[in-house]
Amino acid sequence: MSTVYLRKPQDSDLIEVESAYKNSESLHQPWTYPPSNFQNYLQQEGRYFLCLTATHQIIGTFNISNIVRGHFHSAYLGYEAFHPYQAHGYMRLGLNLLLHEAFHVLNLHRLEANIQPENLASIRLVAGAGFVKEGFSKQYLNIGSEWKDHERWAIINEDWAG
Repeated sequence: MSTVYLRKPQDSDLIEVESAYKNSESLHQPWTYPPSNFQNYLQQEGRYFLCLTATHQIIGTFNISNIVRGHFHSAYLGYEAFHPYQAHGYMRLGLNLLLHEAFHVLNLHRLEANIQPENLASIRLVAGAGFVKEGFSKQYLNIGSEWKDHERWAIINEDWAG
């Protein structure tokens, strides 16, 4: 039995997830900032919470966004671990579960993660899961009111069936 599982957010998660972001501020910044609207965050279609099997506590989050079908069948991946659960291998386990969801349930062909070059923990996470660095995007995303450079990492579903 796995030590973690993925699940969709529920309205009842509001207090727990707000607290998780507040407790993780020093871990997340300058890479990312908390959602401005937690109600909308909980209702995002591609949002998944990573939870501990033993306690059901939310320890991280993944988001599959901007799914494009047609000739692409691709999407973007975002994620965050929550303090104090980082650096225990939970996100690695969660990413494997998320890739199964993306490739076998959502039938995506490609998943892309855009990561700031200095975020070595995030780069190690995706590289360890089989993502390949494809390029560099200058001033790609506005984070904390500053345009940040990002590396483009992607993984292909080799078993994709149209």
